[in-house]
Amino acid sequence: MNEKKLVEALKKKENWAYELLYREFAPKIGSIAKSYLNTDDVDDVVQDVFVRIFKGIKKFRGDSKLSTWIYRIAVNVCKDYLQKYKRRNEFLTDFQESDSEDEIYIQPQARESVIEEVMRSITVEKVQKALEKLSPEDRLLIKLRDIDGLSYEEIASVLQKPVGTVKSRLHYARKRLGKLLKEGERVER
Repeated sequence: MNEKKLVEALKKKENWAYELLYREFAPKIGSIAKSYLNTDDVDDVVQDVFVRIFKGIKKFRGDSKLSTWIYRIAVNVCKDYLQKYKRRNEFLTDFQESDSEDEIYIQPQARESVIEEVMRSITVEKVQKALEKLSPEDRLLIKLRDIDGLSYEEIASVLQKPVGTVKSRLHYARKRLGKLLKEGERVER
């Protein structure tokens, strides 16, 4: 579907356009929220993002891709939720237990061969535990680039940071993740 047609239909409040947008972006928004907030309970965040999209679509000028605009909204909503939780001294927790004791291995879409080699040998659980120890921004950077495959320019637009800053912060976020994963390996031995 042509993005321009979709935006025009959204501005005209056509139901099919809203349904298509939701089907396409709800999982991505949920994934961003899970990564940023470090919890699986993200339904409220997804709903709030879509409310902002629907309210703000008339103001969308097309200066960026629709997906970039939506990711920016998602990040802003996540930041709002973090602030709200901090003010109330609440913690986001995930009490969900694994149904299986089997280890599941991930195959990330990282662009660097070293990361690919290391990540293939580590279980999802170990990676998730290490990711939980990173800052929300580090988790988001890794998710947007290595999992969602966004370009540095798109990430810079989403985070409203210069491309060089994004590259630098992503580099150090990956280093911190690598260090946490290595520390986890040493503890198990």
